[in-house]
Parts: sequence; structure tokens; C-alpha cells
Amino acid sequence: MASAFETAWTCFEVTLQDRVAHIRLNRPEAFNSMNRAFWNELPAIVDDISDNARARVIVISSTGRHFTAGMDLQNFAGVGGGGGGTGEGPRRPDIAGEASRAHLESLQDAFSCLDRARMPVIAAIQGGCVGGGVDLTAACDIRYASAEAFFCIQEINIGMTADAGTFPRLCRLIPQGWVRELAYTGRRLPAEAAREIGLVNAVLPDPEAVVAHALAVAREIAAKSPLAVAGSKVMINYAREHDTETALDYLRVWQAGMFPAADMAETFKARQEGREPDFPDLRPVHRGM
Repeated sequence: MASAFETAWTCFEVTLQDRVAHIRLNRPEAFNSMNRAFWNELPAIVDDISDNARARVIVISSTGRHFTAGMDLQNFAGVGGGGGGTGEGPRRPDIAGEASRAHLESLQDAFSCLDRARMPVIAAIQGGCVGGGVDLTAACDIRYASAEAFFCIQEINIGMTADAGTFPRLCRLIPQGWVRELAYTGRRLPAEAAREIGLVNAVLPDPEAVVAHALAVAREIAAKSPLAVAGSKVMINYAREHDTETALDYLRVWQAGMFPAADMAETFKARQEGREPDFPDLRPVHRGM
């Protein structure tokens, strides 16, 4: 099977340099809206990079004026609808609702793959980060934005509730009052305000600068022990979902089985020898048989 870097994707461009995988949303003529192909391609790309340890860090950026305009609703007309069965029987909204739930689970999973990735994921955001773009970036480990960037929970403006991951993740990233104001009003949150409330780590002058900054941070992370970085991501994600004592116990279990003693020894040796440490990559994992 071709790797993520060897495949011609419809919605993305994927490159690898300095152990950093760079995924670019690549439909600028459509404001990088999320069509059907997007939802299939993103998890395929991220899972391939993660499962095969093809990179040590992933950076997600975009092209054109906006990071993304969010979901392309024209591609989802009729999904989960219909009569809920075959034949001439009465409509069954309950059966149609079950199908809609299953479909929504697949959309949510397209962003949950970023949480599951074994390496950190950094978002470099320019222009509008609208609707599903908020879902996507909220699932990343680190977010940077350009000065003109803005975030918008657009769903309320079209008469629906955001459902692909915004609320479960955003409520852990920024104060709940901000989540509620943005969700209820559909207002734009400018980049500098996003930095002030902790949604983004830094604001850079322009789109080129934000991508350069994200890649520089990614290269810095890629120089560290991949095992230690992976462990840090696992622990942070676990602590986010559990109480302190449970998270401490899980940390003890992780360290008991995966303490990177060899990487620590390499770090000290490299310092003594005046060189950069050389760490092994994570091993590929195989799904199924």
C-alpha cells in the first residue's frame, strides 16, 4: 500500500521533511471546505503516518485565503434521511435517526484520529477557521494563528448544533463562558482574543510566518526522544479525561513498562560528546492480523 506521501490526495498535499509530516488542506478555490473526500482522506493520512511511524510530528496548515470554511453541506444533502427502510411503509424517523448517529460517528472519528496519533499534531491557522475547522483544530495538540485569523462556531448561524467535536474539546481548552458565547452567537473570535483565552499559543504576523513557526516548533519536538514525546501525549490526554489519582496510577504503569532509559543514556552521552542525541523512531504498529 502506498504511503501518505506517495498518494495523490484530492483535498490534501502531504510532504515529509526533517521528520515532520506537513499536511496542507489544498482546495483554496473552495475555501478548503470539507467535502466527502476530505472526511475519508484525513483519517487515512493521519492513521498511515501514525501507525507506520513515518514522522515524529505532524503539522496541519492550509492554502489560500482561509484555513477552512467548514463542512461543504451540499455534499451531505439527504445523509441519514429517507424513510428508514424499504417498501411503501410509513416513514420511520427512529430508524433514520439511528443511521444518522452512525454516520456522525464516522465524521467525529475523522478528527479523533488527531487525538489518537502517536505523535504531536500542530495546527497553523490563517484566515477563517470556521465550523468544522474549529472541530479539527481543537483536536490538535498545539495551535498557532496568523494575525488576521479568526475562529467561528458557524453551526448556530445555519440553525444547527456543532456536532463533530467542538464542545467536548473546546470546553477543555478555554473558559466555558467563552464557549457558550461563541456557540450561542456565532460571532467571530479574532486571533489575538483566541491567544488571550488560551485557544492558540501564539499569533504570528501573516500566514507564511505562522507556517514557518509551526514547522520550527515541530522540528524542535522531532529532535527529542520519540518515545518520551509519545508518552507525554498519552499522559496529557489521559489526565485530561481522568481524575488526578487515576492519572497518576496510569503514569506509574506507563513508566514501569516504557521508561526510556536508553534514550536518557543517549542524551547524557551526547551532551558529554558535544553532539545532538540520536534517538530511534517509534516502531510501526499493525492493525488486525
